Amino acid sequence: MSETGRIFQINTSEGGVPKRATHAATVDMFGVVGDKHRDMVHHGGPDRAVCLYSLERILALQTEGNSIFPGSVGENVTITGVDWDTVAPGSRILLGEQVALEVTRYTEPCSNISGSFVDGYFNRIHQNKNAGWSRVYTRVLQTGEIKIGDKVVIE
Repeated sequence: MSETGRIFQINTSEGGVPKRATHAATVDMFGVVGDKHRDMVHHGGPDRAVCLYSLERILALQTEGNSIFPGSVGENVTITGVDWDTVAPGSRILLGEQVALEVTRYTEPCSNISGSFVDGYFNRIHQNKNAGWSRVYTRVLQTGEIKIGDKVVIE
């Protein structure tokens, strides 16, 4: 069974957060081309190539008073219209007509994103403390081009 949503935003940075929106991007085996990391020990590499997060989770966190916004917690692609609870390690995700990803793990939040949360409580999106609220890391199975509005299929 698959579920279809859309790419709401694509985010890149020169290193660090927040990542800024871009209309379209190329995804290669190491992630979104043009996105850089200051800390390659905890970010990047083939099993952490693309970070994804849910617009619906971001909006829910905003209703709690958090100042989070798309890209502020470092996700490369903000998606909308899918049941985020179905996105877990092992899930395959298709972005647009070309890009295929596989979820490798939940991300570990760090203090660099504390400005997005009330009282700096970045563990609000830690999977072990608040299941279902984490971002996810993916590996790239098929490279290609993506743009805002492209279809997202969770398999």
